[in-house]
Amino acid sequence: MNQYQEMYLEKKKTAAELAMYVKSGDICACPTGQEQPVSICNAVGDRARNGELENVVHHHTLCVSGGPFTDPALKGKYDYVSWFTGGSCRKVIQDGTYSYVPNNYSTIPRYWREVMPRLDIFYVQVSPMDSHGYFSCGIAAAEVPAMMERAAVVLLEVNDQMPRVMGDNFIHITQVTGLCEVSVPMSELPNAPLSETDRIIGGMIAAEVPNGATLQLGIGGVPNAVGILLQEKSDLGIHTEMFTDSMVDLIQCGAATNMMKPIHKGKSIATFAWGTQKMYDFMDSNPAFELHPVDYTNNPYIIGQHDNFVSVNSCIEIDLFGQVCSESIGTTPFSGSGGQVDFVRGANLSKGGKGFIAMLSTTKGGTISKIKPTLTPGSIVTTTKNEVDFLVTENGIVRLKGQTARDRAKMIISLAAPEFRDELEFEAKKMHLI
Repeated sequence: MNQYQEMYLEKKKTAAELAMYVKSGDICACPTGQEQPVSICNAVGDRARNGELENVVHHHTLCVSGGPFTDPALKGKYDYVSWFTGGSCRKVIQDGTYSYVPNNYSTIPRYWREVMPRLDIFYVQVSPMDSHGYFSCGIAAAEVPAMMERAAVVLLEVNDQMPRVMGDNFIHITQVTGLCEVSVPMSELPNAPLSETDRIIGGMIAAEVPNGATLQLGIGGVPNAVGILLQEKSDLGIHTEMFTDSMVDLIQCGAATNMMKPIHKGKSIATFAWGTQKMYDFMDSNPAFELHPVDYTNNPYIIGQHDNFVSVNSCIEIDLFGQVCSESIGTTPFSGSGGQVDFVRGANLSKGGKGFIAMLSTTKGGTISKIKPTLTPGSIVTTTKNEVDFLVTENGIVRLKGQTARDRAKMIISLAAPEFRDELEFEAKKMHLI
């Protein structure tokens, strides 16, 4: 037994024992997605229910599995703050039970280093320790170094089913206050069947992607379709926010080699991952895949170093000025800014770069146009009109960059469903856009 194994055994406790490190008024946080240490959070919730804690706050980006901190009975005792409205915690944000922190994903580490008053408890789910005393934070690196720097107490939930992933997401046993062990399957994000419109939109985007391009693909049917339809390309690279199953397929079929990238040549780079077990198996101990903090992966100036960078994201609605809303339905929060703006800006800085905003032209069975004269009152502007490059719907693809406001309005109208175009043109004339 080496010294690190001895330290491991000394720090090993139950989840209930680790929960005792949490004090009333503490600020707690875990990294993006499945990094939430479920057993520790549940044990903290038990203490709150027993009246032992109050005013404890849990911070999390993209909560996947929910937790006791969203239980209305624990409000004021163990509360939730979202850094990306979505997943299983969307409802408690929408109904006003809990709130969120507006941000671009790339800025979160700096917020924790410089803006947040403190971080009392950093707790996280990790892969088993290696012989050198290191734990991998598995499928996220996004906020890990920044949170580690600020945290007074570091608690680990060691899951033998968490993949060990390379990159800047490791924690050493000497940095750990206490740990517990679990064995639970990773939550999977199944690939939904592609619709015909997904394939149509994805095909138009794929046709614009040159060989040797570096990719960022968002979440949803259209980005998945793009990934599938790019399998005939060659020497693609991956530098993305979220790593997905479609990217695994691009690598395994030989379309993505990462050999044309100017940095991290031969390696796929992301900041977090969420997909199927196939993807987790691919990532596990794979030296050709790395996770890095989000202030690196989503830094527009890092993104812009890649020639022919292609960014694909979706939105909820767009108006005739080209303002993109991707995070609310009117005043109701639905999603977050995430990394959309980061990658739109990065693609704009890339030589030959292209940024795509993709969406269906209608919703509610074709009864409502997602192209509006102006955004629905209260809707949040995610990407400003000045930064939008390509816009795509099932009705076509246009490049707004460099066009006059008049021509942009006409081009955007051309992407609407035919039954809404006359009304949009009428409103555009009222606004003196055309």
